[in-house]
Amino acid sequence: MLTLVLTRHGLPTAATNLWLGGRIDVPLSPQGRAQAVVLARRLATARLDRIISSPMLRAVETATAIANVTGPRVEVDERLREEDCGLWEGLTFDEATARDPALRASWERDPAATHFPGGESGDDVAERALRFLVDLLATELLGGGQHRVLVVAHTAVNRILMCIALGIPVRDYRRRFVQGRTNLTVLRYENGDSPDEAQLLVANDVSHLPDSTEASWS
Repeated sequence: MLTLVLTRHGLPTAATNLWLGGRIDVPLSPQGRAQAVVLARRLATARLDRIISSPMLRAVETATAIANVTGPRVEVDERLREEDCGLWEGLTFDEATARDPALRASWERDPAATHFPGGESGDDVAERALRFLVDLLATELLGGGQHRVLVVAHTAVNRILMCIALGIPVRDYRRRFVQGRTNLTVLRYENGDSPDEAQLLVANDVSHLPDSTEASWS
């Protein structure tokens, strides 16, 4: 059995929810580091066999804060990089709309099939996320037993990975799922080894964060 714990990195420097910066490699802000430490404390009593991180600095710093408390060393996997926004990197959504209104509308309708200009589509991300899941399942389910793996990645990558794991069309990843910073999302592979046979145990739990004065669904 594999329990796959997903989290998104903490708040990076110069971050805004309206800014497209998937491949801009920035560190955590002081608030982001504090978020990572709080998540690490919550996971302190959890047995984690592995911690696998995106190679991007904000994810590695988050993973390292957790590893300092829970023990496993941080492994890095290139397939967990955030989606490449191409020529829209560093733009706000409004700026992208003004520059490429037709493409922006197409991306809103179907972010799986639509490529960022000079960048990736959701389907491109899904291809590497699927390869990651297949390899992880083959490794962790070999020989039986119970295994817990923490993945530290990004909002688009995590939501697309969830689509694959739960058999949901990738085009719906933005509509169906939310990934708050340093949230806990938990998937379990108990009844099969196919990437799309996961059970969803927990989704976007941010109750451990000090600024979460309300439930994440309020």
